[in-house]
Amino acid sequence: MEKRWVYKQQVSEEIVNNLAESLKVSPTIATILCQRNICTFEEAKAFFRPSIADLHDPFLMKDMHLAVNRLTEALHRSEKILVYGDYDVDGTTSVALMYGFLRHYTHQIEFYIPDRYKEGYGVSTAGIEYAAEHGFGLIISLDCGIKSADKVAYAASLGIDFIICDHHLPDDVVPQAIAVLDPKQIDCPYPFKELSGCGVGFKLLQAFCLQNGVELEELFHFLDLVVVSIAADIVPIVGENRILAYYGLQLLNGPQATRPGLEALKDLAGITGEMDITSIVFGFSPRINAAGRMGDAKNSVRMLLAQTKDEAFKMADIINESNKERRSKDSNITKEALQMIEEDDFLRSANSTVLYKESWHKGVIGIVASRCIEKYYRPTIILTESNGKASGSARSVHGFNVHSAIESCSDLLDQYGGHMYAAGLTLPVENIPAFRERFEQFVANSITEDQKTPQIEIEAKINFSQITRNFFGIIKQMEPFGPGNMRPVFVSECVYDTGNLRVVGDTHLKLRLTQDGYTSFDAIAFGFGDLYPHISKGIPFDVCYSIEENNYRGNITTQLSIKDIRFN
Repeated sequence: MEKRWVYKQQVSEEIVNNLAESLKVSPTIATILCQRNICTFEEAKAFFRPSIADLHDPFLMKDMHLAVNRLTEALHRSEKILVYGDYDVDGTTSVALMYGFLRHYTHQIEFYIPDRYKEGYGVSTAGIEYAAEHGFGLIISLDCGIKSADKVAYAASLGIDFIICDHHLPDDVVPQAIAVLDPKQIDCPYPFKELSGCGVGFKLLQAFCLQNGVELEELFHFLDLVVVSIAADIVPIVGENRILAYYGLQLLNGPQATRPGLEALKDLAGITGEMDITSIVFGFSPRINAAGRMGDAKNSVRMLLAQTKDEAFKMADIINESNKERRSKDSNITKEALQMIEEDDFLRSANSTVLYKESWHKGVIGIVASRCIEKYYRPTIILTESNGKASGSARSVHGFNVHSAIESCSDLLDQYGGHMYAAGLTLPVENIPAFRERFEQFVANSITEDQKTPQIEIEAKINFSQITRNFFGIIKQMEPFGPGNMRPVFVSECVYDTGNLRVVGDTHLKLRLTQDGYTSFDAIAFGFGDLYPHISKGIPFDVCYSIEENNYRGNITTQLSIKDIRFN
């Protein structure tokens, strides 16, 4: 698939030079920092040396005093507390955080994860009725609840209070809970709006510690869970999230890593080196998610809360088997979906993809939507039958708000929710044709030509001779990388393979690239195997890449990770 190479906006030369001088770095490094709005020595110091002391005051969040007072009251009165969370990674890590911390202060506490298929997303009637039947007076919802005004009202009618910890966009009607903690509320003055659901739960516990004289170190032991949620939920790793992720990764990689569940997951995922955001996204997230997709999400929480290696590995094995089943279904359904597009003249040329098949497994349709976008780059919705309705997951392309597109069809839907790039929806099966037509019309009228082509954002054009040990060392210090602070991408022109070219894994290329005949680097190009005949002839080309470390059996080398190749 053709990609657009988009160079990031150039920064004032004076600002770049001043920063380069103050930090004693190259103009290229200074440019990369300025492109991330790090333009002064003080901003660079805060970026390169994240400090836990720079976390915001949690009481700046709307309703925080109310939430802490109600939680403290419940603990003092030995009231039964139900910790309620979503079934994805953010939800299950949130529950493990809240339950794992509070169980040291009360035995009157349980956790509840709704069944993905019987209860669906968010706060469920079944969950509230479970709380009522078992005498719970307080529910703390995590990563959900902001769109559950009717369910919160129902709970109140049964004498159950709610504290909502959420990070999704609120509806016009906010639930009448005891406290609603969501920095995305219009009237919430909290300065950082991009916390994960687990991050909002962390802020509640931070406030609880401050108000009740609890040492914050007790809470910081749970930052490994927070970084897993940050990585999995693809929230921007800037500001407060960068601080939380930085210290969470230190916990995961340090000698004091004490969470057997994550150690078991690391072993099953075959991760031998240091954990980073990428290894969490590809090693941890699919496995934790698979429990809720294919079976019981409570197994993920049990694994995260396990206090012995034996217990952790037992739960991790169950989750890993769920992940194997998920991968099988994901692969088969993706083939079916792509075939449906390829055999339909309208779908092949459409501006959007909306597919429905009643037998598709609900647990993998979001993954299938993402897979379809890899082949047909456009807003995509995959629907299946669930409880007599069509239930679906939407994924989008860079710059296009799929949530707004779905919202334009709201009169055809029973419910919907999500973000700019990912959303969920439920509608009557008979409304699918009208929805497909309306959704396509909205996309056709609003998507731009640029949004129809995947883009690669490029920091700078450099020569291989600039890639020194010091240069790469500074780039490494910019970790953790992720949304809002992506690994820098560079372009180098007129490079060629030195003769070590080979195909690996059928579709990938392993190269040794040089530009001047002197400086050369190993490179890996995933999915570029079809270019072997051209590159093997020694034809020069321009290359777009990031610089990474390759750890092969303990031998660490600098390697270029190829994003795209263009022949002159």
